[in-house]
Amino acid sequence: GVGLALCRRLLEEDGRIHLCIACRNEQKSEATRDLLLAAHPTAQVSTVEVDLGNLASVLRAAQELRCRFQRLDFVYLNAGIMPNPHVNFKALWHGLLSGRLLHMLTTAEGVMTQMDRLNGDGLQEVFTTNLFGHFILIRQLQSLLCGNEKPSRLIWTSSSNARETAFSLSDYQHAKGQESYSSSKYATDLTSVVLNRRFNDQGLYSSVVCPGLVMSNMTYGILPVFVWKLLMPIMWLIRFFAKTYTLTPYNGAEAHVWLFKQKPEHLDLRVKYHSCITGLGKSYVEGRKMDVDEETAEKLYQKLLELEEQMLEKYSDLLD
Repeated sequence: GVGLALCRRLLEEDGRIHLCIACRNEQKSEATRDLLLAAHPTAQVSTVEVDLGNLASVLRAAQELRCRFQRLDFVYLNAGIMPNPHVNFKALWHGLLSGRLLHMLTTAEGVMTQMDRLNGDGLQEVFTTNLFGHFILIRQLQSLLCGNEKPSRLIWTSSSNARETAFSLSDYQHAKGQESYSSSKYATDLTSVVLNRRFNDQGLYSSVVCPGLVMSNMTYGILPVFVWKLLMPIMWLIRFFAKTYTLTPYNGAEAHVWLFKQKPEHLDLRVKYHSCITGLGKSYVEGRKMDVDEETAEKLYQKLLELEEQMLEKYSDLLD
């Protein structure tokens, strides 16, 4: 997916970096490392095992990273899940009749629903994996991210599917709805805004990107692979009208890599940077102002801090 493509592209940009890959299991991370070293045999590539949906795993990984590194320049917060997705074909038909089909195909608004579930910590799985696990990780890595000579960067993978209408402060884990993915991505946008307000003066900057529609394991979970293959000619055609149909992980990582080359103090940190592509296949980045309310963002951040306190009390034996 986008994670592997991003690693490849970062090493192409600068072979001197030390790249640490975070994966859910050791076998996958070592296989990824071998792939990268095959193309870049002199690169520094290490691994750390972490499941963002498991808070004990997050705390153990953070402890390991604090032991191994003195600082982190970039943290790409890319892990994400969309369990049990369902396509609303009736909504697509109505979109065709109302002239909103292209908008629905590029944002999945009103098209995608998911059935979420509780994880082992008693938290909603999508919320934990897509947002809260990342939040705990960066809070635990704060000593490696703040107060350094050069700025440190957080780059979150959000989505054009992030919508305010799918999010509620009273149900910020989205236990009662069926758009947990959209809710978690909107919560990601809110969290990034507050992180900038709180930590820019300590040298930590947060940005949000959207990779566009990428054919990855997550996408293949929405419809069977053979259906996607049948749809592919249509999707290539749609790309002439929908610039976010990046389709390949390499193209989807365009905004991630673009941010790697930018100075954060020159960026608008309330903008989401979208990987885009022309109909003829030329990749580029487009910034779009995020529709986020500062008061809602601050209230969500406070709720995350309160939940963090509860969880850290539960796992106090894993803290230094």
